[in-house]
Parts: sequence; structure tokens; C-alpha cells
Amino acid sequence: MKAVELGWVVLVALLGLLASGKADVYIVTVQGEPVISYKGGENGFEATAVESDEKLDTTSELVTSYASHLEKKHDMLLGMLFEQGSYKKLYSYKHLINGFSVHVSPEQAETLRRAPGVKSVEKDWKVRRLTTHTPQFLGLPTGVWPTGGGCERAGEDIVIGFVDSGIYPHHPSFASHHTDPYGPVPKYRGKCEIDPDTKRDFCNGKIIGAQHFAEAAKAAGAFNPAIDFASPMDGDGHGSHTAAIAAGNNGIPVRLHGHEFGKASGMAPRARIAVYKALYRLFGGFVADVVAAIDQAVHDGVDILSLSVGPNSPPTTTRTTFLNPFDATLLAAVKAGVFVAQAAGNGGPFPKTLVSYSPWITSVAAAIDDRRYKNHLTLGNGKILAGIGLSPSTHPNQTYTMVAANDVLLDSSVSKYSPSDCQRPEVLNKNLVEGNILLCGYSFNFVVGTASIKKVSETAKALGAIGFVLAVENISPGTKFDPVPVGMPGILITDVSKTMDLIDYYNVSTPRDWTGRVKGFKAIGSIGDGLMPILHKSAPEVALFSARGPNIKDFNFEDADLLKPDILAPGSLIWAAWSPNGTDEPNFVGEGFALISGTSMAAPHIAGIAALLKQKHPRWSPAAIKSALMTTTTTLDRGGRPLQAQQYSETEAMILVTATPFDYGSGHVDPRAALDPGLIFDAGSEDYLGFLCTTPGIDIHEIKKYTNTPCNTTMGHPSNFNTPSITISHLVGTQIITRTVTNVAEEETYVITARMHPSIAIETRPSAMTLRPGASRKFSVTLTARSVTGSYSFGSITMKGSRGHKVVIPVVAMGHWR
Repeated sequence: MKAVELGWVVLVALLGLLASGKADVYIVTVQGEPVISYKGGENGFEATAVESDEKLDTTSELVTSYASHLEKKHDMLLGMLFEQGSYKKLYSYKHLINGFSVHVSPEQAETLRRAPGVKSVEKDWKVRRLTTHTPQFLGLPTGVWPTGGGCERAGEDIVIGFVDSGIYPHHPSFASHHTDPYGPVPKYRGKCEIDPDTKRDFCNGKIIGAQHFAEAAKAAGAFNPAIDFASPMDGDGHGSHTAAIAAGNNGIPVRLHGHEFGKASGMAPRARIAVYKALYRLFGGFVADVVAAIDQAVHDGVDILSLSVGPNSPPTTTRTTFLNPFDATLLAAVKAGVFVAQAAGNGGPFPKTLVSYSPWITSVAAAIDDRRYKNHLTLGNGKILAGIGLSPSTHPNQTYTMVAANDVLLDSSVSKYSPSDCQRPEVLNKNLVEGNILLCGYSFNFVVGTASIKKVSETAKALGAIGFVLAVENISPGTKFDPVPVGMPGILITDVSKTMDLIDYYNVSTPRDWTGRVKGFKAIGSIGDGLMPILHKSAPEVALFSARGPNIKDFNFEDADLLKPDILAPGSLIWAAWSPNGTDEPNFVGEGFALISGTSMAAPHIAGIAALLKQKHPRWSPAAIKSALMTTTTTLDRGGRPLQAQQYSETEAMILVTATPFDYGSGHVDPRAALDPGLIFDAGSEDYLGFLCTTPGIDIHEIKKYTNTPCNTTMGHPSNFNTPSITISHLVGTQIITRTVTNVAEEETYVITARMHPSIAIETRPSAMTLRPGASRKFSVTLTARSVTGSYSFGSITMKGSRGHKVVIPVVAMGHWR
């Protein structure tokens, strides 16, 4: 449903192109280590492997010569197997994975599969989009930015890479002329493409890199340069929106239709933006392009990756969620010290709808913040009908005649145009509408996007109406309605019972002749002011669309021993920059800002906050940053009550239920606390490998194929992976889990307590421990199944420090007899 899946990016299977002999794009991996894990051994090429969390020095002679060697081997393999001109290599992947993408026939792909040295041949598949007040809501201006030198320095010299739909570089959120000059960032080596139209490059200091990737899209025949732009230019809006949320300039006025809705700011307003466009407005994108973009971003030296993409259909070569080519590439990115924030998915509120699976990725769920927009329509009979509409009011203390679109048709023949939608001013009688309130009907056309509230507003304006009412007469249960800013009085009545009150009043007040024609319009009303938000203490809440756990380890939907999502961040009704060319949202076409929802909006919040942590703690690993974010969250709303989640009732009406870690992970992000977490749960590439090697059902040969490393681990069970949560999907009897914490503050003594649902007993050892600065200590958690309930039980472990630090991790387990 369009209203729910407002703009995020998931990966879907590539349909069509199945006829024999018809060329397709394939991603091929070959034997031999990529740059990141090459430990030497090939004649004339010294080791290039990095230690865990170490940045890749791509300028070194060792790296460039070995990377060039790999590319030559790719070209030699193709040259030996196929005639020149019968194939087209699109990309060589050298840094994170060793392989290439190529446009060949299915028969040639089969030849490649059988060729010596080839590890896997995977048919490419498509991606599509996963689709401001939040800095204040999160406490950034007072609690976090001052510690980094104020908003003028928040995120200084941290580079955030965005794999998305590009950027609109002329937006004030990305301008550099009103700020202190941006100096060079020596660690970043990305390039800036030239705009083919203006001949100017896309960079300005704030935007530090801008490239686009479309070779797979072109090979598949999906790319149209007229609307997709063969440049980093954003033809969609989504990429500009996500970049502005994470790193947009501070204090940019959000103006639409003559009204200022407040000031927009990114989470890290001084961070640099590096654009890797791999998504396009009509078809989305292709994994081969996305993988090339990620590989390039890590090569260029980004610190953070913000991704609103994730696989939605099973790949053909692996059943394991953690080893699809996308996650395997991101594992190498994290090994190179890059923090990855990814949208959890928009398939909620149903279980197992996540599209972000792996422990090395921070998977972000979406929350509704404390700002709600409401409006009301007052009828001549005194009834006040609630609705939504970001609009000014009609003239105070004045009522206006109301006319229904169906009663002001120019002639009956226009009924084939669904005139009640109010999408075509030319079919309505301007003489009868002028100076009045136009009543319109919300039909299925609005749900599928062929009708828009923006167009209703334009119709009403063209006809000289004083305002409009859009009334919902029947809806699918659980349909989500978002407020849309309009430049004239307007309201959407979403409650069907309130619509019936309006229709009853209108019919009683509108006399008709025997043919049904109106003799006189007597219904009157007035529209309230919907421009000011109402702040709610019930925030945050988990948004209805936000994908839910439990996490899965394979595409048979077997439960994983790893909690997902990881964290909750604002993702509903977020104001941010928009591209004037943007078509992702029909209600914001041609606008400079858009108010949209999705886990796509939540992920860049976490990417921006991670930049603030990286700025304060430059030597922290991606796992350390993730741990600091997760252990300092809150599971209470502003009113001090347990977090609630939007959910469907049995009648499919939307209700609120008490949320669980499958809705919010560790809880809602608290940036102020994350800057000083006290303890961290650190992990590196060996730990990630241990998690893979101990997960039941994963073929160890497959692990070696994707990670270039054999299994040799003492972890014992995947739940021993050192992450700031504990999940056991199949608890039989008693199980002991270990965790290691590292003190990143001064010497402190921590008291450890645990609580759990009565069906499972929990015990921690030791009950207290003292850690010196930089010291690490192990503790154990013993879980025992007391009774088998057939459902998951939830609890938590709290570590309270003598200096005031508080570290909390969620515990999730399901007891089984055997």
C-alpha cells in the first residue's frame, strides 16, 4: 500500500529477461583474496590485508598494484572463455570481494559456472526504494552538539556515504557559502562527477564526493537518461531527503506554500556528504550497481554508510540470509572500519518482515516522534469533525457554503473522469464553486497514487474555492494517512463515521428537485488551522509500517540467534530536503522539502548520530559505535510508560500494544547517553566469522567462499557472539552465554542485575565487577527453560555503574522440550 511504504528501498527479484539466449547481468566471484583480506602468497604482490576495523589505504602502491592484478585476471578469464564483443564486463570488484559483474547470455553464464577458479555466478536482481523537528526531540542542540564544538562543528571531518538516488546539490541544506569554509579531508579520496548539463561538478566542500553507478541498469535496458540522469543528480527526491536527515545544514527554514514549518537540521550538520547514486526513479536499481557503489565508497574512505536498501527476494546461490552478496560486501566494509546503518524494512507490523539481517549491520526500525498534525471541520449544525491537513484556516468567525463536486459537474458526461476526486478542474462549474468550500471524495486512486491531495488543492484554487474537504467514505482497515501541506484551507476526514456525519448534514441541508438536481446549497462550514503541531507525551511509538522481528537465518524463515532490529529512531513524518525533480511522492512534486515516512528516514538518523560518536571517539570500531548506541537507549516514552507499538487488531483497525524487542531492538536512540556509554561490547571480523561458523545449517564451505576464511572458532554457539543483546531461539534445559565488556570511561564498579519473564530463569555471574580504564571483563548469563509456552519470553540485563553509567541489554529466548 503506497500510503504505508513511503519511500524506502528493498531488493526484489528481477523478472523478465528469462528467455534462452537473452543476455542478463550476472555477479561472478572468483578464487583469490580481495584487497582487504589478501595476506600475500602471489608472486610479486605483498600482503594488503587490514587488521579488523583498520582503514584500507587505497593510495598505497601495494594496494593499487594488487587491485590492478585482480582486474587483469578478471579480464583474462573472460577473454579466454568468450569471443570479444560477445560479452560486456560492467564492474571489477577488487577491494571487498574478488569478482566482477558481466552482461552475458544464460549459456555463457553456465560456461562461467564450470570454469576453473570461479566460485559463484549469481544472476543480478533489482532494488527499489525503501521509503525537521527530530534534532530537538533527540536532545542534540543542548545535549550533544555543544560537546563537539556546537552545531558549527558537529560531525566535523566525518564523511557519510549515501548509496541512494543521488542528491540535489543546489539545496540550501547542502550549501557551503553560509558556513565556515570546509577544508580538505585528506583521508577521503572520492571523486566528483561533472553535471553534463551545467558542466559544473557536484561538490562544494559540504558535498565532498559524487558518483553514479548504472552499468547494470543500462545493460538491462532499464536506464532512461532523460529522467534517470546519467549523473549524481537526484531524479527522485529520496536521496536528497536521507542525506539531509543525516548531515544537512543546521537551521534551514522549511517553507512550503508561504508557511514556515520550522527549521530543518541534520543530525551531524557539519559532516561531509559523499554521494553514490545507484537507485533510480522508475525501476529502482540493481544489486551489481549497489555492490559497485559500496565497494567504491569503502575504497574512497567514507567513515559511515547510510543504506536504505536491503534484499527482499532470496538470491539464487545461497539460502543463508547473512551470506547474500549484499551482506557479504557489507561485512568487508565493516572489516575496513566503516559503520553501516541500514533501514530495517517497511513490511510491518507483521513478524519476520525484516530485510536487514546481519550482526555487522546496524538495522534501524522507525518510530513516530512527538509531533502530530491535526485539524478540524466545523459544520453549521455545531458538530466538529476531526481530520488532518497541514493548512491555514478559513477566515475566523466566518462560515462558508459547502458544495459537493458531484453536484457542480459541468455536464453528466464527465462522470467517467471520477469527478469527485477533484483532480480535473475543467469538469467542474467554476461559477458554483467560487468562494465556497469544495467537498471531494477520497477514492482508491489516492491509494495507488494516480490522484493526490496536492492536485485537489490545485483544482480548488483554479476554481476560486475558499478551501476543500476530502472525505474518506470506505477504506481498507489499517490504511495509514499522512498530512500533506497545502497552500489553502483544506482537510482530510479519515474517520468514515465522521464522513457519514458530514454527508448526513450536507444531504439534510441541500434541497433537491425530483430529478436530484440541487435547488440551493445551504450547508455551511469552516476549516480550522492545521499548521501547528501538537506535541504528544506518548512518543516515541513504533510505527505501523516498521518491519518486525524475529530475525531469520535463512530464506526458509528459520529463526536466528540474533536480535533484529537493533535500534529505533524517528522515521515517521520527517521534514527534510527534496529534489524539485523528485517524483517519489506525488504530493511533493516540485517542492523543496517533503514530509515523508519510512525506515529509510530512520536509518540516516542513526548514520548522523554515529558520525557524532565517531567524531568524539575516532578510534572506536563500528561494533563499539553500535554498542554505545544500543546500550544507552530508552524503552520508555516521554510519559515514563513502556514503549507502545502500532499494530492491527483482529478487525484490522490500528491499535497500540506494548512493544517488545522484536519491534524496537534495544530501544529508542538517546544520542546524549550514547556519547558516554561507560562500557562497550566490542567485536571484530573474527567474531563475525565465529557467529557464521556456529550458526546451525550454514555450510562451512559456503562461509569460506564468501569470507575467504576457514572456520576455526571456539565460540560454541551463535548466542555467544559479543553483541549487546542475547537471543536464543531454541532453549532446551539450561544454557550459559558469555559476554565481554570493555570500559571506555574512568575506573568504575558495576552491579549486574537481570529480570526475565517467569517461564525462563535468568542468573548472571559475577554480580558485580570493577573495571579500570580500557580494561575488559567477561560475565556469564545462565538461562533455564522453566516452562514451554510456545512463544518468546523477554527480559533484560542492567549494569549500573558507581559513576552513574547505566548499560542495558535485551534478552530474548524461547523454551523448548528438546
